[in-house]
Order: sequence, then C-alpha cells, then structure tokens
Amino acid sequence: MSEFLKQWGEAAYTTIGFFWMALWAFILGYIISSMIQIFVTEKRMQRTMGKDESKSVLLGTFFGFISSSCSFAALASAKSLFKKGASFVSSIAFLLASTNLVIELGIIISIFLGWQFVVGEYMGGLLLILISWILIRTVNPIKLIEEARKNLEGQEDDEMSDNQDWKKQIQQENSWARVARKYKMEWQMVWKDVTVGFTIAGIVAVFVPDSFFQTLFINSGQGNTDFTFLEILEHVIVGPVAAFLTFIGSMGNIPLAALLFGKGVSFAGVMAFIFSDLVVFPVLRINAKYYGWKMSIFILFLLFTALIGASLVLHYSFDLMSILPDPSQVKFQDKDHFKIDYTFYLNISFLAISAFLIYLGFFKRKDVEHSMSEMAPKSPFLESVLKYAAYICYVWLVGGLIVKFFIK
Repeated sequence: MSEFLKQWGEAAYTTIGFFWMALWAFILGYIISSMIQIFVTEKRMQRTMGKDESKSVLLGTFFGFISSSCSFAALASAKSLFKKGASFVSSIAFLLASTNLVIELGIIISIFLGWQFVVGEYMGGLLLILISWILIRTVNPIKLIEEARKNLEGQEDDEMSDNQDWKKQIQQENSWARVARKYKMEWQMVWKDVTVGFTIAGIVAVFVPDSFFQTLFINSGQGNTDFTFLEILEHVIVGPVAAFLTFIGSMGNIPLAALLFGKGVSFAGVMAFIFSDLVVFPVLRINAKYYGWKMSIFILFLLFTALIGASLVLHYSFDLMSILPDPSQVKFQDKDHFKIDYTFYLNISFLAISAFLIYLGFFKRKDVEHSMSEMAPKSPFLESVLKYAAYICYVWLVGGLIVKFFIK
C-alpha cells in the first residue's frame, strides 16, 4: 500500500509539473489564436481564397496556420468554407493546417519533445496536405463531393460581422475585449482534454512499465533506435489506432507523445500519434453528421493514408540527414519542474496578461457584443464522459498531492 501511495503522489506531482512546463505556451498560443479569430474573420478568408484550386489550397493552408488548434472549431470552419464554395481539397488543407501547423502546438511540442519534432510537425503538416491533395486528385470523388454539398444544404452557419477594417479594429478597446472573450472560449474548448491528457501522462509515466510499450510497439525500448522498415510501419499504424480509441485533443496528447518517445517508440510512430487527432472516433462521427457516412469514411481513409505516408517520409528523411532525435533527451520524472528559471518568469508574466484580459473582457467592458464561433456538434454523451473524467482527474491530483506532501 505504501508503494502505491508513493507512486500516486509522484504521478500527481508529475502531471502538475507537465502542465507548469506548458502553461505559458498555452496562454501565448490561445491569445494569438483569439486575436486572429477576431481580426481575420471567416468571411474575409472565403473572399480571399477564390476559386482557383492551387491558390485556394495555399491560402487554405495559410489560414489554417493562423487559426485555432481546436479540432472541433477547425471542423466547423472547414465545413463552413466548403459550404460557401471552397473546393473540397482546400477545405481539407485548411483542416489539416489548423490542427497541425498552428503556432501554439509547435510551442508545446518544443517544450516536451525538442526542435526535431517541431520541424517534423510543420514539415509533416505540409506533407499531409500534399499527400491528401494527390490522393483527392487521383481518386477524384466527384459524386461524394456533390453528395456532401447536398447534405450541407439547409444547415445554418454562424455569421459574424466584418464591416470594419482589421487595422481600425486593432486600435479599439472593445475589439480587445472581444479577444478576451474569445480567449476564454479557447480555454473552455480544451480544459477537459488538457486535464485528462496531462493526468494520463502523469499516470503512465509512473505506473506503466516499459514492457507494456515494448509489447504494443514492436522492438521499442529505451536506447533502441535501430528499427527495420516493418517495425517502423507497425509503430506508424499502432500509434493512430491507439489515438482512435481516445478522444483527447492534440494539445493534451503531446505529453503522451513525449512519454511514448521516451519509452523507445520510433520517431515515425510518435509523429503518427501526434498527427492522429483527426482520425479519432468523435471526428469521424462529426464528419458523418456534416457530409454523410460515405464522405466521412473517405476522409478517414484519406487522412489515415496521408499520416502514414508523411510519418514514413519524415523518419527516413531525418535518418538520411542524421538528425533523428535521441529518446534519452526525454526525461520527466527526475526533472525539477518548479525551479526559478525562465519557465517560472514566463508563466508569471502570461498569467498577469491573462488576468488583464479577464478584467478587460468581463469587468471593464462586459457590455461588449461578441458572436459565438460555430463549433462542430459534439456528442453530449462523450462530452459528459470527458467532463466527469476531468472531475475525477482533479480529485486524483488533489489526493495525490496531499499524499506526497502531507502523508509520510
């Protein structure tokens, strides 16, 4: 019993340490995302994208890059762009860019996994778009696209005003109050995923033995970097399958990805796991509600094939350039998360900025008008499960910290 209590306390402490490491990055990323969503509206994006496929794919990628990293917001925006006339491939490009190329995700990855994974994330995001584009042009699913557009007829979109030029908006206090409210919404969208994801990461780090990962991912193990092609392929396939069975968002998955890499899973397998936030069951169901089950299954096939290809290309490209990351660089349990260093000062600074935004948006300018962005239709059952799972995580964390610091 005493050993379990010790591990419980260590797991809770590790989870809090993980979150402390990433807190300033979350705040910075969501502030940037909120600013962009207020000053660059969906209408402006659609007008700029136009009808030319090559141009629209490039612009869809760019607009995805500067948008929110929340999968549910990205799904709704991609659907709206497609409904308003954007090509199917440019909508997919936007969707992939908004979940793989966003700034905040890159910052979190750099904290937990290092620069090679950041490069892999952004290069991989572009590869995902390129492979998907090639597959769509090759398969040319005209009937599926037509059926998908018909399924969208009659569905209402959230229309946001964009009468003012963004240069004028950025100088107005009420615009920044709207940014503050959007910032709150960003946290509302991810708090459950982040809570569950970081708690699971702490539990896995302490309780799950290396032998489990060596069984799940063939020939993995600390210190092993020599994999055959078939072993790497197995890692690349198992990673998304494991992600498919969960519904934790991309931001919450990063500490789990770091743990997988630290346990000896190949670079390709970890990248495939990170890329898998759009091949999980809730996304499959939402796409079916938007476009119909046939198109939803096609999108699943498209993205799953693209992430396998992108992960393999990244692994062997990095191997050829001798820049594959070293798994030994990922060490969490022996790390002092709460020492006075740059992380401490960044967290304090960005918490102060958050406090100012809350004051501006909800106290000083609480009368400001703010339209709610459209979100993909989440399953009430799954959301309830995730919400109560998050509450259980909080109980677990508080209990673990009490055990660690007050029960000897």
